[in-house]
Order: sequence, then structure tokens, then C-alpha cells
Amino acid sequence: MSPDLQAGFRFEWSYTVPARASVPQLYHDTGFCLDMPDVLATGYLVGMMELACVHGVMPFMDWPREQSLGTMVHFSHFAPTPPGMTLLIKGEVLEVDGRRLLFSVQAWDGVERICEGTHERHVIDPVRFNAKVAAKAAAALNLVGAA
Repeated sequence: MSPDLQAGFRFEWSYTVPARASVPQLYHDTGFCLDMPDVLATGYLVGMMELACVHGVMPFMDWPREQSLGTMVHFSHFAPTPPGMTLLIKGEVLEVDGRRLLFSVQAWDGVERICEGTHERHVIDPVRFNAKVAAKAAAALNLVGAA
């Protein structure tokens, strides 16, 4: 990660909400969700807030040899957004502490502010990380085989 990434760095990212991001579409295999409003699902919005942060700091990373993973989200989602609207997500780096990054993030849907909060990410070496995931998957298979 470049030492040029410092607290105070600001970024923006736009994303048009697809139909698949609505509550009934995202959770189409859960019966009671089919009757819920056709609006942006909070879970999907959280993902967009995370991706805005990834996109914002990517110029400071040695991509793809250096990546980041979300480790904490604390967002309030306080207004509905129908599919087709474009989100404008604005973020600011609040802290850079070694490989830990803390962000303040807000989202607007063109009519109003719909979400705000904080997000934490850690910079990783994907080769090392993927090796740990593979070891965990193997251990899980061993548990299933032993049962």
C-alpha cells in the first residue's frame, strides 16, 4: 500500500441499482421476501458501500497482488431506493493504521441521502489469504468425512 494514502483522502463512486438488488429479487428463494417491497436490499447496499471504499483506495494498492477485505460495517439505511436509480457514494479515509483502514461513507440516490456510517478494511496478500482459506476448506471436509 502506498504511503500516500492518508487520513482525509476523499473519493466518490457511482452505481446504478439493478433489479436483482431488490429485496424480492435478491432473496427470491425465501418465500416471505417475495411479498416485500421492490426496493434496494440493505445487504446489497452494504456491499456497494464496501465496493466504493475498495474502488476509492485501489490507486494506492499494488493490485491485484495487494487487496483489501472488509472487517467491520456500521451503516444506517434510512430511505428506500427503487431499482434503476443511480447511487452516488462518497467516502473519506478516517484512519490508516498499518494495514487497517477506517472509512466514513455516505450514499445518495439522486433524491435524498439513503445511508451513512463507517467501514473498516484490512489490506491483505491474496496469495497468503487464499492459502488460509484452502486450508480451512480442507479442514471442513475432514470434519464432514469424520462425521
